[in-house]
Amino acid sequence: MDVAFIGLGQMGSGMAGRLLDAGHRVTVWNRDSAKAAALVARGAILADSPKDAARAGVVLSMLADDTALDAVCLGGHGILAAGSGVLHVSCSTVSVAMTDRLAAAHAEAGQQLVSAQVLGRPDVAAAGKLSVIAAGADADLDRAAPALSAIGARTIRMGERPAMAAAAKAAANFGIGGIIEIITEQLRIVAAQGVPAERMVALLLEAEFGARIFASYAPMIAEARFEPAGFPITLGRKDIGLAIAASNGADLPLADLLAARLDAIIATGGGARDWSSLGQ
Repeated sequence: MDVAFIGLGQMGSGMAGRLLDAGHRVTVWNRDSAKAAALVARGAILADSPKDAARAGVVLSMLADDTALDAVCLGGHGILAAGSGVLHVSCSTVSVAMTDRLAAAHAEAGQQLVSAQVLGRPDVAAAGKLSVIAAGADADLDRAAPALSAIGARTIRMGERPAMAAAAKAAANFGIGGIIEIITEQLRIVAAQGVPAERMVALLLEAEFGARIFASYAPMIAEARFEPAGFPITLGRKDIGLAIAASNGADLPLADLLAARLDAIIATGGGARDWSSLGQ
């Protein structure tokens, strides 16, 4: 298929390369055209502007933030100026508000918007193994599917409103930050007792800690299945207390927050519920 790609940073270059690998006819544009040279050498066509690139009919973008996406779409030579019938697949991690604004602007221009935000680092993008978090009208997602299949290992559809994908990606990245903090505090707890960090890491990996926790608790939380308790909040509070005590005073902001929240739930009579009810 004819497809354009706008934004050739570390992520975008790898994604555009996967489109070429899949046999698509690829037009590229980047503010710094020098970054397109390697792709042009592989057969990509260099466009003069986002408007020119969008004439391919389907255009993917991978840009740094709301401001960069706004400029590429709404500027005088932006995607919206390319005329009706264009499908814009926005892969950038941008806000819900920006996505809603773009959806309205594309519709007014007779174009369609799909939000297809991605999970993965540059090496994953270059390998075509991204997880694609997509939202938009079913017909638009179907039209984008060949391109999304080239850049990602899987596409998870979140709903018909493009901003749904923006919300899901923001939530996912929040989770990554939270997990990084969790790992940091876990290593501080065991370090206080002389456990080498690499041994704790081995435990987490060999026990498939993260995958097992998500598989166990995510459905319970989504379905509000908190009773009967498999693990009561009172026991959870006991264990958080044990972890804090073992740390010998190390800085554990997340553990302290959990202890305070659990104490508040117990104080209001919720101690017998499963501790998956923590956020309810």
